[in-house]
Amino acid sequence: MGSHKDSTDDSLPTPTPTPVTRAGQDGLAAMLAHPAKTIVALDFDGTLAPIVADPEQARAHPDAVPALAALAPKIAAVAVVTGRPAGVAVRLGGFAGVPGLGHLVVLGHYGAERWDAVTGEVTAPAPHPGVAAVRAELPGFLDGIGAWQGTWIEEKGRAVAVHTRRAEDPQAAFDALRAPLTDLATRHGLIVEPGRLVLELRPPGMDKGVALTDYVRELGAEAVLYAGDDLGDLPAFAAVEKLRSDGVPGLLVCSAGSEEVAELKDRADLVVDGPAGLVRLLRQLAEALPQDPNAAS
Repeated sequence: MGSHKDSTDDSLPTPTPTPVTRAGQDGLAAMLAHPAKTIVALDFDGTLAPIVADPEQARAHPDAVPALAALAPKIAAVAVVTGRPAGVAVRLGGFAGVPGLGHLVVLGHYGAERWDAVTGEVTAPAPHPGVAAVRAELPGFLDGIGAWQGTWIEEKGRAVAVHTRRAEDPQAAFDALRAPLTDLATRHGLIVEPGRLVLELRPPGMDKGVALTDYVRELGAEAVLYAGDDLGDLPAFAAVEKLRSDGVPGLLVCSAGSEEVAELKDRADLVVDGPAGLVRLLRQLAEALPQDPNAAS
């Protein structure tokens, strides 16, 4: 599939960009026709928030929450689907207690955790025992294979991640660690989820595609938009493609802040220029929808 760059001028009212695929055009048309049955689902890092060297310093784009607050009351729901713990994404995104965001949920740890704006609470099953085992073993494991220089461990509660962005050759370090970390994860009943210069060891059974599909089915949505930027978003892209084949129109958006994940761009119906471009798209959707979502459903 091709891609489309959104290069609109914020100072002027602009129409919603046209997806480059017929499936994407159908998805957008369904969203505009039936907003009360539409879910807008978004990754966090690289999509709502710029990628930064230290994940704890990540923050949602300053215009993201206002754009979401304008859009959310006009559709069935906004879902932030992320590998981060749900509570962490809520804190870094500034999503709690925002007027207009009552229709927001955060599906954290790839859907294993859920935060709902209505209750302000996180619900989750018991943690997988393999995560604690890997957490204890990982420092010595990395030291034993000589991988410490430039790599670092991020504690994610229900998962553990190894970053290589600070290594002298980040991609070479990432490639060298992928097989040994996969072996380590397998020994403890976990899987490895690759991302942008990060390898996350986490429990199997959930990914962004499963989380998104379950939420679409739960709400009975008749249209869905998913926006992401990373390898971890490929399952969500595949889920939207499957939903389309099942009769639920969908729009796939790639937040392209870099060239690191070409496959996502190739499969997208619409490409925007990182979090700033996504915010622009969210504003355009909010402006294009009627004030009362039931008016067009």
